[in-house]
Amino acid sequence: RSVHVAPGELFVVPRGVQHRTAAEGEAKLLMIEPCGVLNTGHEGGERTAPNDLWI
Repeated sequence: RSVHVAPGELFVVPRGVQHRTAAEGEAKLLMIEPCGVLNTGHEGGERTAPNDLWI
């Protein structure tokens, strides 16, 4: 399933749904996840952000 989100729109991925974000150009997003969830999933790597940062 593909979901196209226009500028100014919001889409919430339900819990438990596997997903992969992609954009043709530059995109900005706000990711909100429960404590303990890594931004790169269980893969880890150089793009993994410090966990549990309060903003």
